[in-house]
Amino acid sequence: MKKQPNNPFIQISKLDVKSSEPEDISLFRGEFKDVAPIKQDKITPPRPSSKHISQSQLKKHKDNLDTKQALASFHFSDGFEAHFPEQGPLKYIRPGKPSYEVKRLRRGEYPPDLILDLHGLTRENAKLEIAALILAAKKQNIHCVCIVHGLGSLVLKTAVPNWLVQHPDVEGFHQAPLEWGGKGALLVLIEQPESFNEPF
Repeated sequence: MKKQPNNPFIQISKLDVKSSEPEDISLFRGEFKDVAPIKQDKITPPRPSSKHISQSQLKKHKDNLDTKQALASFHFSDGFEAHFPEQGPLKYIRPGKPSYEVKRLRRGEYPPDLILDLHGLTRENAKLEIAALILAAKKQNIHCVCIVHGLGSLVLKTAVPNWLVQHPDVEGFHQAPLEWGGKGALLVLIEQPESFNEPF
């Protein structure tokens, strides 16, 4: 059996590959010796589940409802009935306050900055919304608001004035002019600090 002659080209190429590998690696490392690997600095926030979102929203809604309920239950009582004049438009001024203020309401000199429509609300929900309206007016330094109670079965038309006279921040109210609802609405004056009401 004849022995195959050694192929010099194959031997050389193998030697070249073996000898060039460490040289290539050292050249590569030399070129990139000052390069530092980039660190991942992005943090992907955990994706909240729909269950987590709904529970968070329910908690926020419950907290808001509890606040409104606390305000309403503190200020309003269904057992209180105020006396209003039977003749003429419905009006009220808190004792000690000047009567000309409600006349200004009647003439439309105080346009309301906030309007609350109670249509479709139950008595309890209406109390909550009125309490929240008065609180918002106090925070925003709003002197006049409009409460639209409607006519319908006269349930809210009768109840709303009785609630308003109990609230310590209500100075007075008057049946709204036609442009703000007429017999179906009240313009209400909210007490503000004396310094706020003084002219500049």
